[in-house]
Amino acid sequence: MIKTVAPALKALVSDLIDYAGLYPPAKLPIGDAIANFAEYESGSHSWMLRRFVVGAGELDKVPDSLNGKLSVLTDSEQKRAASLETSTILAAARPVYCEIPFTDLEKLDEIKSSGCFAKMRTGGVKPEAIPSPLMVSSFILACAERRLPFKATAGLHHPIRKEYALTYDADAPRGTMHGFINVLMASAFAWSGDKKIEKIIEETDPTAFRFDDKACWRDKSLSAEQIRDARQNFMHAIGSCSFEEPVQDLQALGLL
Repeated sequence: MIKTVAPALKALVSDLIDYAGLYPPAKLPIGDAIANFAEYESGSHSWMLRRFVVGAGELDKVPDSLNGKLSVLTDSEQKRAASLETSTILAAARPVYCEIPFTDLEKLDEIKSSGCFAKMRTGGVKPEAIPSPLMVSSFILACAERRLPFKATAGLHHPIRKEYALTYDADAPRGTMHGFINVLMASAFAWSGDKKIEKIIEETDPTAFRFDDKACWRDKSLSAEQIRDARQNFMHAIGSCSFEEPVQDLQALGLL
């Protein structure tokens, strides 16, 4: 029996996940990743799926059926259109998401003036790649202040902040990974004018988040319409090398 999804949660996680199965820690062959994406598209949680992430160097291996469903990254040896390394943005199809260091948030002004969007890297395969809650909340607030949409990538496989293995290896390093529910909720509150969001990023208690016609964190709440507005106009997506883990974790929490 399929559980009815609370309206506010559906608004929060609809059209959310850019599937990056080609990238660490999954690192799947492109044929396997494409097959997975097709399976997820036809599954009961397809409404959570957004785009297929692929490198520009592998576009010739992608079937025409994925046209219009791609998030394209340039090859690592080239200057990335999705990264702002100078004051000039490479010409590219819109939307372009520009990744900048957490220590250089002033560059968000250049991203905004160039008509591009921002990108935040929230994790990696080593503990030192995970930014602090303060860094994440500062990035979100800086984007909200500028009314600048963004997406987040890396390390957001799980809904709630917690310590996990950072890869699928038996001897994988462990680290406290950010939760995508934490990041989404903090972003929605920031978009609605709340500047005190760091505690939301830090939250490790799943029961602190509640969903019905409203999305609640402790004593704060937003309507489903406010959540929908934040997702459409501010926090666009997360990149994840797994689609199954986010779904399974939400099911384990009784939310799906």
